[in-house]
Amino acid sequence: MKRLFLGVFGIVCMLVSNPAMAQDKDSPNFAKLDASPMDLVLFRNQNDEPIARVIYSRPQKREREIFGKLVPYGEVWRTGANEATELTFYKDMKVADVTVEAGTYSLYTIPKEKEWTVILNKNTNTWGAYEYTDEDDMVRITVPVRQSPNTIEALSMAFEEAPDGTNLLIGWDDSYVKVPFKNMK
Repeated sequence: MKRLFLGVFGIVCMLVSNPAMAQDKDSPNFAKLDASPMDLVLFRNQNDEPIARVIYSRPQKREREIFGKLVPYGEVWRTGANEATELTFYKDMKVADVTVEAGTYSLYTIPKEKEWTVILNKNTNTWGAYEYTDEDDMVRITVPVRQSPNTIEALSMAFEEAPDGTNLLIGWDDSYVKVPFKNMK
């Protein structure tokens, strides 16, 4: 019995003193993976020059009802999670017949069932849409909602080349929108 007790005690001691289980005081404390990780998409022209870049956080669907529920219809949305989504133009672009100078802007949206209003706003480095004010809007454009052939589990953005510029695709759940950015002539 004494041998069994000593054997169990020895195993417990080895487990408790295992260096893999101990926290090294000199070890950096890295954060865990964010539930809505940040991502970046970049569009380059045929000469490999950067034209536009989007930095955004990617919330997951996780069997939730997204539009109309998690993201309410008719309200300004940061178009992602965490910080407001940021769009950088490296060249002047035309958006909804408005010239938008090269620079960085927050990208907000107002989702509705059949269309979204896409907003480029001068106020950057903001959390969510809490500091949003339409006084800082550069341009607004309304785009139709399209049905995705597949469920998009994480909010996703991509650029596609267009004959006169590029389109920014924003998709999540069962739908997506296409936002046209035109080259300056």
